Amino acid sequence: MANASAARQTRHDWSRAEIEALFSLPFNELLFRAHSVHREFFDPGVVQVSTLLSIKTGACPEDCKYCPQSTRYDTGLEAEQLMEIERVLEGARAAKAAGATRFCMGAAWRSPKDRDLPVLTAMVRGVKELGLETCMTLGMLTESQARSLAEAGLDYYNHNLDTSPEYYGEIISTRCFQDRLDTLAHVRVAGMKVCCGGIVGMGEARGDRVGLLHALATLDEHPESVPINMLVRVAGTPLAHEADLDPFEFVRAIAVARILMPASHVRLSAGRENMSDEMQALAFFAGANSIFYGERLLTTSNPEAVRDRQLFARLGLRPEEHEYQRASWETTAAAEPVRSSSLFYDAAAR
Repeated sequence: MANASAARQTRHDWSRAEIEALFSLPFNELLFRAHSVHREFFDPGVVQVSTLLSIKTGACPEDCKYCPQSTRYDTGLEAEQLMEIERVLEGARAAKAAGATRFCMGAAWRSPKDRDLPVLTAMVRGVKELGLETCMTLGMLTESQARSLAEAGLDYYNHNLDTSPEYYGEIISTRCFQDRLDTLAHVRVAGMKVCCGGIVGMGEARGDRVGLLHALATLDEHPESVPINMLVRVAGTPLAHEADLDPFEFVRAIAVARILMPASHVRLSAGRENMSDEMQALAFFAGANSIFYGERLLTTSNPEAVRDRQLFARLGLRPEEHEYQRASWETTAAAEPVRSSSLFYDAAAR
């Protein structure tokens, strides 16, 4: 956690020109600056671990070009109704046993219906009773919906900005950028913490990555969690054939996010399965200190839990954990043979 002197260094008045200058630094200089900031605010050897469960899959009316859950695209995804409460709690128990400290629940909705709130709040209360932090991503929220979730004990609400305000219309037409900001405001007023980031590699220019991070870093309060997602190209979506983003450019985005929002957890999210161990190691050095952990990430695959444990062991990282989780994590990591990793450049070739 940041100390008082470090907290005073947190800024909310970054200009786009300043952010562009950070992106343009020589790679090693940028990483040095980001890692130095990271050490001021966090233990560089600790990574927060979350598990994400899709509690309602597919049949979303939105047209987000990256998303296989949209009804507008033929991706072969089978839609599923909202899960029963006990099934969600079973997933939460498994996540806790595997070492997660936060349990995130995602539903493919434009926005939840008020009739869904009793079930959703029961899920929150049940997961909280297990001793886990709770997070949900349900689409846009009204003020009253945000208040109901907060009263149930929801710790975090995820609602990504996705990309820059200027590029947003190229990716989504069924809602506007301001709709995203309005939901974030409702979450803050309700007293919940914010998980908010975006996706890179969707054909945007570097200026759009600058614009995304500028929008996040100039919020009145920085998001407590900032997920940086690499596009997962899914057959049937409009971005299925998008070119790979240079891995170094992705690491630059992580490093700049760390400098701009020094007290936030910066999370490696979607796309990690296609990142080499070396690329992830650079991202951790640049300031990433949170991951999604487990075999599934909503509807796209996530690195196997064992691989994550092995990578942590090789890098000397440890999960942000409660005492009850330490034995499970360390025993599993030690018991499994270390797999050879791909070369760094393989990530760009896939």
